[in-house]
Amino acid sequence: MEKLPMTAAGFSALEAELKHRQQVERPRIVEAISEARSHGDLSENAEYHAAKESQSLNEGRIAELEDKIARAEIIDVSKLSGNSVKFGATLTLIDEDTEEEKRYQIVGDTEADVKSGRISVSSPISRALIGKKVGDTVEVNTPGGGKSYEILKVEFI
Repeated sequence: MEKLPMTAAGFSALEAELKHRQQVERPRIVEAISEARSHGDLSENAEYHAAKESQSLNEGRIAELEDKIARAEIIDVSKLSGNSVKFGATLTLIDEDTEEEKRYQIVGDTEADVKSGRISVSSPISRALIGKKVGDTVEVNTPGGGKSYEILKVEFI
């Protein structure tokens, strides 16, 4: 069973979603199925079929969340230190083409969200950055073409 590295915040988010799906969504869907069933003939009951599909999707997501939580390897970023890039590091980079400063944290696949500044440890940019130090320049092949970044700061927050 392959472990999934993640931050404590990422693990908490998975637990919160699981709890919501089990304690809020599941009873709501069961109620919707009950109500739709009371309308009679199930073969032509669109509400019933929609509720059953909703139940199937919810139960599938619950199973997926339970699997991820069981395989989670929580890494406490606050206990990490050093000046080289590794899992959990928060980086300040400068795009050498546009001179734009960017800030990213390297996190597990399940908690990645580029818009929030969290990039997956398995992404091309993370793979290129891991092991590098402040002042290093990194060339990254992205789907949009090659990019060049200089590492300005490495923090473990």
